[in-house]
Amino acid sequence: LPRDCPRVSGDVELHVRAGRSHAAGPGLAWGFDASEWRVAPCSRVHVTLENEDAVRHQWMVHGLPRYLYPMGMFTLEVNGPGTRSASFIVPSADQTYLVHCDVPHHMEKGMKAQLVVGAGGDTLPSVPGVSPALVPDRYPGADTAGVVWWPAVLAAGLGLALSAGLLRA
Repeated sequence: LPRDCPRVSGDVELHVRAGRSHAAGPGLAWGFDASEWRVAPCSRVHVTLENEDAVRHQWMVHGLPRYLYPMGMFTLEVNGPGTRSASFIVPSADQTYLVHCDVPHHMEKGMKAQLVVGAGGDTLPSVPGVSPALVPDRYPGADTAGVVWWPAVLAAGLGLALSAGLLRA
């Protein structure tokens, strides 16, 4: 029990599905079936991670009390299709915790979410479906808000015209 919790306030069941079919948009390869979970302070959270892919995935929470959780983390991992369950208790403070898959490139390619305890803290950056990317992808089909494409299109058009002999250098 976290030191700031006089007792467990309640039990929360989370069934989390992970895999390619949950990627939340262009440029993302993997994802969780939800981008955010909300729980009350001092809740006992029972997590079942269902991996729908033939590769390893994790559901890892950062920032928990180190005196309870090694390195301040709670981790579930499933290698290939299957499920695994475990439980942890969140502290009493309103906080937003990072949840992600720590397999190389999985978080960067969409397996990132947040666990909001109580009123939560700041929304985390680059959570698919929750907050915009810190550094937007720059390729066709990506979220291109604020990206200027006309110089690249003009250069490509001039290059084609030169190669077709329509223009002389």
